Amino acid sequence: MHTFDGSCRCGQARVVARGQPLRVGICHCTDCRQESGSAFTFYGVWPADRFEHSGETAEFMGRRFCSRCGSRLFALDEQEAEVKLGALAEAPTSLVPGYELWVKRREPWLRPVAGAEQFDEDRP
Repeated sequence: MHTFDGSCRCGQARVVARGQPLRVGICHCTDCRQESGSAFTFYGVWPADRFEHSGETAEFMGRRFCSRCGSRLFALDEQEAEVKLGALAEAPTSLVPGYELWVKRREPWLRPVAGAEQFDEDRP
């Protein structure tokens, strides 16, 4: 089983996800834009039982980040872990988005990801 591992910028907080994700996406919503400080967020979703984290994290609105350097890392509930794929050590990653959310907020100079489902807002 493939393991995806990564960390925050300072290395204090770490994430590990085992196996292939349930889904991989890009989100252009306002929350994701503000959280990432970029035009979108690139993430993968794994079952919670195939995800581990270590180190000290802080939380804001369900999203976890390193309490030391502020790197955004993941969101976690009882069923799923949403991992910010930019935190992975493997770069470029082999993971490809299967969908894009909130495309009505996508920057006009960004092209849709070829083959990815497009949703004006959230997935149904």
